[in-house]
Amino acid sequence: MYLEKRKQGNSIKYYLVYSYRDSNNVKKIRKYLGQDLKQNDLEKAKKEAKQHILELSEKLNTKVFLFSLTKKQVESLNRYNDKIQIYHLDQKEWQRFKEDFVYNTNAIEGSTVQLHEVKDLLNEKLNEKKPANFDELETRGVAQAFDYIRNANEELSLQVIKKLHEFCFKETKQFAGKFRNVNVVIRNSRGEVIHAGVEKFNLMFALNDLVVWYKKNKSRFRPLVLAAIIHNQFEYIHPFQDGNGRVGRLLLNFILLEHNYPPISISLEDRQEYYQTLQQYSNSGNLKPTMQFLIKQYKKTLKKVSTKKTNRKNVVT
Repeated sequence: MYLEKRKQGNSIKYYLVYSYRDSNNVKKIRKYLGQDLKQNDLEKAKKEAKQHILELSEKLNTKVFLFSLTKKQVESLNRYNDKIQIYHLDQKEWQRFKEDFVYNTNAIEGSTVQLHEVKDLLNEKLNEKKPANFDELETRGVAQAFDYIRNANEELSLQVIKKLHEFCFKETKQFAGKFRNVNVVIRNSRGEVIHAGVEKFNLMFALNDLVVWYKKNKSRFRPLVLAAIIHNQFEYIHPFQDGNGRVGRLLLNFILLEHNYPPISISLEDRQEYYQTLQQYSNSGNLKPTMQFLIKQYKKTLKKVSTKKTNRKNVVT
């Protein structure tokens, strides 16, 4: 909620305004507070108006995360899951994947740490060496977050999301593990705004809707589809001041691993296509480009991390 002032002649009128998302539209509830109010009177009016607006918003039952699909649409999306072969990784493959994932997910966000340097930074024998800069600190942080999701035995929650962010950035960002209290936008290379995260006063509504939706719908969708939806909606919300990309890709794999599926590493070289799929989801809710992209990334990941030349049988899940 925010205070709005309107000048009328020599007077000022005050309103308390609450914005919320209803389907694809942003709507506002505006409550008149009074005219030419002194500070004490203004604070009192704001308090009363805030309670009124909260009660009204509950009656409206607005949801930030409206993701309603017909049975046929769900079946169509779920069929994408049949286009991948599911393999369990052995210990060597897990290590290769971890190094590849940590390198690529950080490089997508501009990290200068190279793949061979990632291997050194994650090598237990070299862990006594203190990282030299923020990029190296965040390399280890993302690796710790990945270890966490690989061994996690808990369901998606706001605590899990905050914990992932804290693992990644506890040594580099003061707001590590804390949801933002400011508005954020994403700009392209020309400085143009291509996406605005959910407004700060709607943020907790959006995050709670995400978790509630997941619990209600996880049995309707196959794991790859479910992971894609949660990842894309998380990026749409953009709940942290910075670091949303890395946490979103960890969440993608958190969902996959929770359902006994192997993880996916999104390659730096495919960054632009990745961004385009996110923008298509943000603009129209179209998930199909993301599904097609993730299938390609899964196959590419398997080729990079596989230590066996022979084909393995599918694992039925």
